[in-house]
Amino acid sequence: MTRPADEFVASDAELVRRAQAGDGGAFGELVMRYQDRVHNAIGRMCRAREDAMDLTQTAFAKALEALPRFEARANFYTWLFRIAVNLTLSHRRVARRAPASLDADCDDRPAALAAASDEEGPAEQMERHEMLSRLEAALAALDAEFRVAVVLKDIEGMDYAAIADVLDVPIGTVKSRIHRGRSMLHELLVGEDATKRRAGGT
Repeated sequence: MTRPADEFVASDAELVRRAQAGDGGAFGELVMRYQDRVHNAIGRMCRAREDAMDLTQTAFAKALEALPRFEARANFYTWLFRIAVNLTLSHRRVARRAPASLDADCDDRPAALAAASDEEGPAEQMERHEMLSRLEAALAALDAEFRVAVVLKDIEGMDYAAIADVLDVPIGTVKSRIHRGRSMLHELLVGEDATKRRAGGT
């Protein structure tokens, strides 16, 4: 369907410019554009749905507060994620004494997994849910620096340069953290499989 000539999707840069000029609706459009992605990413870096929602709201509130200092040459999406990641890491440090597991009520599944499970039978859905639960539990067990890097790369789909910008570290450090995080995930999942096999053989 052809979009009417007077209807267009404003770029992030245009919305930021309007928001900096006092257009509250423009910032609202930015919130609508990115709130789901920010919430899902935070949900995989913290532990409970309630925490993810609160942190998402706080991230946008801080972004609005800091918007006058945002420089036009920067990427808004990357800048916003830096705020969200810093908030989440601070939250994790405060809540470090909590058990390292994801809240059972969280269901921030990647869209591809969710769509696939809707087309599967009960047995396939159960198997997929178990696989995802194992992956999320293993992801939750990683140290924050590795967990965040893996989430931004493998779930958010950011490139190395964007992740380096978000985390304010060199690209080489990003690559190292992602490689280490993936290796630890593999070890955790393989170790769990081995434990199950041993238990099944006794």
